[in-house]
Amino acid sequence: MNGSSTKDPWAVEKVVASIPGGPPQVDSSSPVPFFHMLERLKTTKREGWRRFGIKTGESISDHMYRMAIITMCAPPSLAAKLNIPKCTKMALIHDMAEALVGDITPVDGVAKHEKSRREATTMDYFTKSLLGKVNGGMTGQEIRAVWQEYEDSETLDSKFVHDVDKIELVLQMVEYERVHNQKLDLGEFSWVATRIVLPEVKAWADEVLKEREDFWGGKYHSFYDGDNFVEDKLLAQKLNYYGGEDTN
Repeated sequence: MNGSSTKDPWAVEKVVASIPGGPPQVDSSSPVPFFHMLERLKTTKREGWRRFGIKTGESISDHMYRMAIITMCAPPSLAAKLNIPKCTKMALIHDMAEALVGDITPVDGVAKHEKSRREATTMDYFTKSLLGKVNGGMTGQEIRAVWQEYEDSETLDSKFVHDVDKIELVLQMVEYERVHNQKLDLGEFSWVATRIVLPEVKAWADEVLKEREDFWGGKYHSFYDGDNFVEDKLLAQKLNYYGGEDTN
C-alpha cells in the first residue's frame, strides 16, 4: 500500500529490505546495483489506469520512454529555446523515484508533502548511496540536479517536460479507449490537457482530443473543457493535490 501511518512512516530502507534477493549493494564503484534497481520501473504499473480495470497497462518506464521520444520532436520554433538533450534526460528521470515509492495518485490518501518527501528521499538514495562512488559521483549528481529542476518547474526546459508528461497521458487515454472500443470512458483524464502551458504542445493535445471526439462520434462520453466536467468533485481533488502542475 502507498499510505502509511505516523507510527510506521514510509522509509526507503523498509522498501529495499523487501526486494527479492535483498537490498542492493550501496557505496559501490560499479553502477550495476543501480541498473538492477531500474528494473522496477519496467514492472511497476501506472496506477491511474488500474482504477478503471486496466490491469496490464503501461509501466512507469513505458510512460517515460514515449515522453523521451516526444521531447525530440519539439518543433523548431520551440526547440531553438530548449536544451533538447537535457529535456530528454529529464523525461527519463522525472519519475525515477517511483521505482521505490510507487505511482501515488490523488485517491491514495498520501499528502502531497509526504509524496514529495518520499520521492526526494528515494532520489537521494539512488544518487548518493547507489551512485555516489560511480564516476566520482558525477553521474548521480547530474541525475539528482535534473530531477530537481523538473520538480521545481521554473525553467522553460522543465515546463516543456511537464507539458510532455501531460500530452503523453492524453495520448494513452485515447489509446486505451480505442482498445476497449467505446466500452471504457476515460474522460476523467481529459482535464490534463487544459493544464498544458506551451502553445506548441497545446496544438498536439488539441489534435489528439479531436481524434477522441471523432472516435466517440455522437455517443455520450465524459470530457472536461474548462467549463464543464461530469466529475467536478474528483477534478477539484486532483487540482488541489497537484496545484495544476503535475499529473502523476
